[in-house]
Formats: sequence, structure tokens, C-alpha cells
Amino acid sequence: MINITFPDGNIKTFENNPTGLDIAKSISEGLARDCVAMELNDKIVDLKTQITGDSKIRLITTRDAEGLEIMRHSAAHVMADAVLRLYQDAKLTIGPVVEDGFYYDIDMQPLSKDDFPKIEAEIKKIIKAKMPFERTEVSKSEAMKFYKNEPYKLELISELQDETISLYKHGDFTDLCRGPHVPHTGLIKAFKLTKVSGAYWRADQKKAQLQRIYGTAFFNKKELKAYLHFIEEAQKRNHRKIGQALDLFSFHDEAPGMPFFHAKGISIWNCLLDYWRLEHRTAGYVEIKTPIMLQRSLWEKSGHWENYRENMYTAMVDEDEYAIKPMNCPGGMLLFGRRPHSYRELPVRAAEIGLVHRHELSGVLAGLFRVRAFHQDDAHIFMTPDQIENEILGVLKLTERIYSTFGLGFHLELSTRPEKSIGTDEQWETTTQGLKAALDTYGRDYKINEGDGAFYGPKIDAHIKDALSRTWQCGTIQLDMSLPERFNLAYIDRNNEKQRPFMIHRVIYGSIERFFGILVEHFAGKFPLWMAPVQIALLAINDDLVPYAGQVQQTLEDAGLRTEVDRRTESLNKKIRDAQLGNIPLILTIGNKEKESGNLSARTLDGKVRFGISQENFLNRVQDHIRHRKLDLNIFDD
Repeated sequence: MINITFPDGNIKTFENNPTGLDIAKSISEGLARDCVAMELNDKIVDLKTQITGDSKIRLITTRDAEGLEIMRHSAAHVMADAVLRLYQDAKLTIGPVVEDGFYYDIDMQPLSKDDFPKIEAEIKKIIKAKMPFERTEVSKSEAMKFYKNEPYKLELISELQDETISLYKHGDFTDLCRGPHVPHTGLIKAFKLTKVSGAYWRADQKKAQLQRIYGTAFFNKKELKAYLHFIEEAQKRNHRKIGQALDLFSFHDEAPGMPFFHAKGISIWNCLLDYWRLEHRTAGYVEIKTPIMLQRSLWEKSGHWENYRENMYTAMVDEDEYAIKPMNCPGGMLLFGRRPHSYRELPVRAAEIGLVHRHELSGVLAGLFRVRAFHQDDAHIFMTPDQIENEILGVLKLTERIYSTFGLGFHLELSTRPEKSIGTDEQWETTTQGLKAALDTYGRDYKINEGDGAFYGPKIDAHIKDALSRTWQCGTIQLDMSLPERFNLAYIDRNNEKQRPFMIHRVIYGSIERFFGILVEHFAGKFPLWMAPVQIALLAINDDLVPYAGQVQQTLEDAGLRTEVDRRTESLNKKIRDAQLGNIPLILTIGNKEKESGNLSARTLDGKVRFGISQENFLNRVQDHIRHRKLDLNIFDD
């Protein structure tokens, strides 16, 4: 007799060794059809796994997040099978599940989206056949023999420590895999191949270039349709396309991965920094600046040379080796350590907009989201142990103020001590409890990631949510016990004794370039009035009125507004259309009536028009809108 315990505590007894499928059927046939896998004694396994002793189980269905991930894993196998059927010379490598789908890296001839229909047609055949996924276990030597003509699989098998290796088979296709998988291919109800790109085997440029085929899959067509609509909306908001269309930034072969910001892009950039500086001054920060290149000895002292050397750019200067900084921290340590500090001075909050460089592989560069040169809005806070909670709380409140200004929601995650770490148990207890106490006082829900902290201390990560509900990890608050030790930092306490300060690393924008790109997509290029590179377009209805439009422009610019007069000999409708395509928030049309009355006719980006508004009234509304950094695009909201 075998006793099966369910999550709600109920126990059911079976005479023989049941499978998960047997257990599901004993409850209802509908449940059995809906089941994907099961959690058996805290481990997720195939539904067909036989249970040989008293166990606790949780049935995983198509409604569970794990179920979707398992099905997508199975879909990656099906896609690989379809590719091999069509391209017999192809060699498989790995095919993991990723966010929103899966991919498979395959050594084969170059593909394009034009090849997708025939691959998808083959996938449909495999799904329609409802082929069962069957698990077998073989010895390492047997697996090597089975894959004797598959160089990538042989390499993977040779590195496995286990002597027993699992394979999964459906139809004539077999793949090296730990599993689990759905019971049969027919459970892949809706799928779509999404893109193909190049990828180096094991991300090594010296190794073979592979075809990385991406796809996604869902348990029903409605969810797939919604996802494809989301992708379509995301493509419309692609920051690279919008950046080019609005003349904000560009990339050039002479500096791969290093963005060039144009005049209009710099206008937005300066708005971000001006606002950042205002908030930080208010929060009691001082701004510093450290050199971009420092001696190798400094990076050895900080530990970066040992742990981060492959990502650093270096140069010889006067027979000494230097490195361009990949992080701002060591320079901040030098500044704090240049003179003695009293406990009365603490906390010291030192912020820096620091330009850093990191060598990223060319294959992972992605517009402003992954670059080689970027600015970090770093800050380092040096403090006493009893100040930790208040300082963390201060950073959390500052983070919320800044994100809310852009209409960005966010959630928080606390990551605790990993297996490999430095520092004493007492230090970790102090810092972790400091972070947790601040989060509890702050009052927002947060997730705990056990063992996912940095090796030098626990951390809080802020994940922002944009207009499409995508999440981006931008802000982070990290407690560091390593660098103050390495740089022998100290302060004098109230007993006139030297003490080691605790230190917070924190960023809010993170990479400003990346944050810029996120905002481009968040606003779809329609920046709020206070950020827009051109806030007001002035359109004269004929050439004779252009000089008067210039006079109005001067008045507006004297008031601190960013304006542009369209002096082209084009129709008014075309000028309006072009200003709207340029996402200019306010459009003033200048005709004889406006010149004679001195009033204005203003059009907002949503197409609403207000006639006969006085220049004084217009200026007051615009300046109030900008001063309060409002996000809506209509200044005429009364």
C-alpha cells in the first residue's frame, strides 16, 4: 500500500505503484487530460514516473507556470526534430527554455524567417501525431556511443559528472535531456517561431557560429494571439527604430557598442540628469567625479583584476599598466579614504554619474540595452551599523520618487547570503537584518531570493514595470563588507576608536543609456512635455508670417522652452503631420488672426485644438506642466 499526500494535507491510498497519471485519473479524467507533470517529494518529474513509496505530490497542470515551462521545453525538442527532418546535415547543441519561449542552437546552414513556414508545417505534423515523450537512462559510455557522430552532444556528455544519463525520445527523435516533459507532443496546442540569429558555440568567437532559432508556445491559441499582439506592440516601440526616426542617437562601426547621442537625444539626457541631481541634492547627497582610467594596482586591490579582467580595457602609460574603469567603486573608496572621518560626519552619501567601459561580446550588444560604454548613477553611502536601516529606507523612498515621476511601477526582491561569501556570520546577520528591517518599515511587498546575494553582501533589487508590463531590473541596493576592508577604510567612533564603516552601493537609473532606451519604449517616443527635445513647434501658414513666428519663438525661448519654427514652403497640413510624426507635444499654428490678436492656436499631440489662448495663459499652463513634471500630453485639462 502506498500513501499519497496532496498539498492540502489529504491522503489517498493506492495498492500498486501508481504513476502521476494514475493518480490524476483517480480524481477525474478531466484533471488527467489537463496534467503536464508532477512535483514528487519536492522534485518535478514526468507524469508517467512510477511512485514506489509513501510520497507527497503536487499535480502540475496547464494553469501552472511550471507547466508552461515544461511544455515549452518539449516544444524545443519538437522544433529540433522538425529541423533535422528538413536539414539532415544539421547538428544539435542545446535548446533551453527562456523568458516567453525557447530556442535551440543548431550548427547548420544560415536560416531566415522565410524558412519558418516549412519548419512550422513539420512541427504541426509532429504535434498532430501526439507522440509520447519517453525517458530512458543509459550509462555515460552508452550515451557517448549513441552520439558518436554528434560532436556537440559528445562534448556535453564528456563534461557530465553523472555516470547515468537520461535521454528523451518522441517518434524517431532522441535528445540528451534531464527532463521532465509533457506526456505527448499533442499538448503543444499553439506555437510560433519568432526569430533567428547567429550565436557562437559557448559564446566563444573562436568557435563555430550556430543558428539560434527562437520560438514560443502556449496551451491555447488565445494566449498565443495575445502574446503575438504584445510582440507587435513592442516592435512598434523598439527604441532603436524610434531613436533613429526622432534623431536621438546612433551607433557607428568605428565604435561598436558605444552610442552617439545627437542634439535631441542630449536634450532628453540632460533632463534626466537635471532631475536626478535635484532629487539627490534634496536627499542629502554630494556629487563627485573620479578618473576614467586608473592603475592596475588599484584594480588588484579592489579584486576586479582577478575577477573581472576579461571585461576590462587596458593600456600602457609610462610603462605602467592602466585599466579603463568598468565600475566606479574603487575611485569612490580612494576619495573616502583620503582623510580621517569622525562618526559625526556619517553617513556620507557620495553620488557619481560615472562613465564606465566593459568589453561585451559583439553578439550580445543590443542597442542601448547592452553596450560597451555607459554611465552609471552610482552612489556610495558610508555609515555606522546603526544607520543601515534608515539609509536603506532613504534609498527606497528616493527610488520610488524617481520611478513614479516617469510613471514606472516596480517591485522589490531581497537576495540573501550565497554559499560562497566573505565576512563573518555577525556581519551578514547585521546587514541582512538591516535590509529586511528597512523593507518591513517601507511597507511594500517584497520577494526573498535565498542565497542569491553578492559574495560581499546582501542586496535589494528594484524591477521596474513599463507601459507594456515588461519588467526591467534597474535599481539595486547592495551592502558591501569587502571594499571597505580591502581599502582599509575607517572612521573614529564616539569612544575615539577606529571602526570599519559599512557601505552601500546603489544605483537607481542603473545604466543611464539603458534607462534612456527603456523610457523610449515606455513612452513609445512620445515623451512628456518636460522631457521632449522639442516642446513646441511653430507653424506659419505662409512664408510672410514666418518672421512673426520667429518673434513668438523668441518669447517662448526667453521663458526657457525648447522650440522649433518650421520654415519650409509646405502646406500647413503637411507641417502639422510632420510635427506629429516627430512627437512634438505642442503645435502652434500662426496665421493672420493670431498675428493681429497676439493670441495663439495650440494643438496637442492627441489632436485637440484650443483657439484664441493668450500668450500669458499659454506660458503659465506650459510652465506649470513642466514644473510639476506631468506625464499627460494635454495642457488644456480644465
